[in-house]
Amino acid sequence: EEEFKWLLQEEVHAVLKQLQDILTEASHRFALPSGSGAAVKQENFVLSTAGTDQVKGVLTLQGDALCQADVNLKMPRNNQLLHFAFREDKQWKLQQIQDARNHVNQAIYLLMNRDVSYQFRTGSEVLKLMDAVMLQLSRARNRLTTPATLTLPEIASSGLTKMFTPALPPDILVNFYINLNKLCLTVYQLHVLQPSTTKNFKPAGGSILHNPGAMFEFGSQRYEVSHVHKVECVVPWLNDALVFFTVSLQLCQQLKDKISVFSSYWNYRPY
Repeated sequence: EEEFKWLLQEEVHAVLKQLQDILTEASHRFALPSGSGAAVKQENFVLSTAGTDQVKGVLTLQGDALCQADVNLKMPRNNQLLHFAFREDKQWKLQQIQDARNHVNQAIYLLMNRDVSYQFRTGSEVLKLMDAVMLQLSRARNRLTTPATLTLPEIASSGLTKMFTPALPPDILVNFYINLNKLCLTVYQLHVLQPSTTKNFKPAGGSILHNPGAMFEFGSQRYEVSHVHKVECVVPWLNDALVFFTVSLQLCQQLKDKISVFSSYWNYRPY
């Protein structure tokens, strides 16, 4: 019983402090402009794919915003080179980064609410807190590891298509997303299906990445994806953040396990 009291009073707070430090570090990785007016630095990333030079580009990331994208696309049909870049006045918000950061900050807030002066009375109170923190951390991690599934008409109607100058040709679609520690760009080349060939028309559902042959209808035209190019770049601080999430989730789980060991001794009493 004494040992359990010590665990509740001392060790729990030591772990909470450790968690808070790790998550504060994680939160700094997502540095967004703070109220102090300090601008977040811009980082340039070169997009590439092993074994192909169909798509090349440089992306400029500032916190959770893509502030510039400069893309060259070599058209397979005629080897013609297309170049398009974001308009000067446009930025593209990466919702995944924003959401992940919000979940981290929510976890930090939960921990700060139980500062050193707080007395935990029962094990179940600690378990509840750990579950709440773990839920936020799992959500933060899932936002980075699981990009949204989109249908082709959703990609075609997204604001991203209007970001470029010169404007994207009607037979090109683009999508940006985060996958784990990578920033990914997918370029879809389309061809219009003639009315005579639409007897086998089957619109594709939602997917993270659509394959050649996927069909869809948009603006009274029917299209088929003819080529897909995916290029990506590693964002080192996303990698850091994912490591911090993993370590924090392990710490939470270890504390839960310790509490559970004690509670199993006292199955007959409320813990």
